[in-house]
Amino acid sequence: MLKAIHAQEDKEAARQKAALVAEKLRNMKLDKVADFVEKSVDETLSYMDFPYEHWSRLRTNNGLERIMKEIRRRTRVVGSFPDGYSAMMLVGARLRHISTTKWGTRQYMNTCKLYEEGVM
Repeated sequence: MLKAIHAQEDKEAARQKAALVAEKLRNMKLDKVADFVEKSVDETLSYMDFPYEHWSRLRTNNGLERIMKEIRRRTRVVGSFPDGYSAMMLVGARLRHISTTKWGTRQYMNTCKLYEEGVM
């Protein structure tokens, strides 16, 4: 049901769908969940204030998840660290490597359109 809310084409349609979902949840005797959906739907729809082209990038945090996965992979190889400083050195070295390679210079989202529309 929650995916149906976010599948709408604009913010007003999503709010209407959220009201329908809340009503359906109330019919299923899930009043607390329905209240939660009604109260928090605007927070989850804040990405719809930006241009449509950016919605998929703003809804997710895939870029950050990819970096965290890479750091986790590197630290698991080492196993245990003698102190926190050595772990921080490994993480810092990996982040430095990411920022200087082709992967670190790749543009995740083109923000020119945001500046043109005055969003930023």
